Amino acid sequence: MPLRTEFNHGDSVRVIRNLRNDGTYPGVATGELLVRRGRVGTVIEIGTFLQDQIIYSVHFLELDLIVGCREGEVISADADWTPSRFESRDKVQALRSFAVDGEVVAPVGSVGEVLKVMRDMPNGVHYQVIFADRVLCVPEASLQLAMSVTEPDQTAIQP
Repeated sequence: MPLRTEFNHGDSVRVIRNLRNDGTYPGVATGELLVRRGRVGTVIEIGTFLQDQIIYSVHFLELDLIVGCREGEVISADADWTPSRFESRDKVQALRSFAVDGEVVAPVGSVGEVLKVMRDMPNGVHYQVIFADRVLCVPEASLQLAMSVTEPDQTAIQP
């Protein structure tokens, strides 16, 4: 029995997850970002993987890339979409202190890692962020991208 596809040739679709090379994209290191979440492309071919997963070949014209996308990785380009400043795995810094039961668990300047983006919250985009050992739900306005701290050169020869 053939699988039913949600999209057809020529449909515009939006990627809802960052697409990284899983080792099948030639000339790009495994794990490297291919297409950032939110980009729109055009379905140019439809196939299957392991006979039970629909794979769309999507052409991202602006990037000049054709990438295979699973059905769960794309939505119609016309569907509601809320962009976000941060992505899963981004390092972020707290712009204010966060407390639980009156105890500060992440002071201003704390660096955490985004675990999940939540676009459908009533007051805008929120993130699940892990600060040390605490996972907190944090509004986008309370975060900034963490600045990378450069370590001093440990290989310098001492006199």
